[in-house]
Amino acid sequence: MTLPDFHGQQPTGPTPDPASRPKASVFDKATRFFDPEGDYVKVTEAGLYPYFRAIEVNEGSRAVMDGRETIMAGSNNYLGLTSDPRVVQAAKDAVDRYGTGCTGSRFLNGTLDLHLELEERLAAFMRKEACVLFSTGYMTNQGLLQSVAQRGDVIFSDKDNHACILAGQQVSAAETVRYRHNDLDHLRTFLQRTSEERPEAGKLIVTDGVFSMSGTLAKVPELVALAEEFGAALMLDDAHAVGVVGDGGRGSASVFGLEDRVDLTTGTFSKSFSSLGGFAVGDETVIEYVRHTASTHIFSASMPPSAVATVLACLDILETEPERLDRLQEISDFMRDGFRALGFDVWASQTPIIPVVIGEMYRCFEFWKDLLDAGVFANAVIPPAVPKGQSLMRTSYMATHTDAELQTVLDAFEQVGLKHGIIAPGGKPGPAMTNGRA
Repeated sequence: MTLPDFHGQQPTGPTPDPASRPKASVFDKATRFFDPEGDYVKVTEAGLYPYFRAIEVNEGSRAVMDGRETIMAGSNNYLGLTSDPRVVQAAKDAVDRYGTGCTGSRFLNGTLDLHLELEERLAAFMRKEACVLFSTGYMTNQGLLQSVAQRGDVIFSDKDNHACILAGQQVSAAETVRYRHNDLDHLRTFLQRTSEERPEAGKLIVTDGVFSMSGTLAKVPELVALAEEFGAALMLDDAHAVGVVGDGGRGSASVFGLEDRVDLTTGTFSKSFSSLGGFAVGDETVIEYVRHTASTHIFSASMPPSAVATVLACLDILETEPERLDRLQEISDFMRDGFRALGFDVWASQTPIIPVVIGEMYRCFEFWKDLLDAGVFANAVIPPAVPKGQSLMRTSYMATHTDAELQTVLDAFEQVGLKHGIIAPGGKPGPAMTNGRA
């Protein structure tokens, strides 16, 4: 039976033989991905593929993978709260009261009193007038940039910003200028040129507050000064900063006491807050505008009640147990010093994110596998996420790591580093060492 098309017209001409139809070239790239000579096949066949690894049991600083217990040195669970009984109970209680989901966007039927409570609590915690929640941290930055930066505006973006900021730049109608990583002289040049050539243009400087691969802080004081000099707004993505650094864990601007001079701060709940979702804080007028115009907020189902309750419980703990932040800083300093003493290049890390540079991609994958065999899990990161020739093991730590676990991590890195020539006996750099990166 031949069905009519949408205009009620019957198709004309002979029906082609399906076997004779050319294959859609749009899928050629998928075929090439599995080329036997390509990296994916080679790495997978060698048993070195490090991604999409299943975790069977997650107990915070330890996890079970492939039936073996490993020390987790690659999680963003900075406060160590994913298995905290208080947090788990809060999620369970929310499911009992509200069910498993909201089945709609915040704009329509997806707003719970829990959402409003969390927005109020976060605005107060971050010392800002208002807060708006998003369903993921990625959607937060994408939606915020699409909303506030429009045609005629210019976004000035650090080249090392997270992919979600790049996605926001792509969907925004604004022009985007990318300045060299942490090079504020380069940023100044672009701001000066735009101010002279397009004085009417709205200007927005966007940067990670803590860079997710290097673990370094943005130069917030200098960014604030440039924003104020050139009449630009400043937005900080504090996904790896809120609940990690600053006064009470309030993020990168708080490190310098500059919360009141940063216009917008975004964050995620998938790290220190042990959940899923994201938020933006700022002046009430701006946040309410974003609430009504950001497509990722309006057209996406809202955070489920268990996720919101989890964040509220984590926020309670963050506010009442500041010693977790002290422990996290102590651990970060200990591990940085330990890696450097062994001869590893950890760039200029300032946070619980500590990159350990390995070098070429294939060697990095071999290092990752040997490290896992030694009972430690960390994340293998390769270009384009990092510069060519500087593939690395991205390690990150949580406040609940024990001293014994930390020493085991260092011992495993030393063992594997010596095997692959990344370091030399006695703590001297091996032949694969690279220059540090600010």
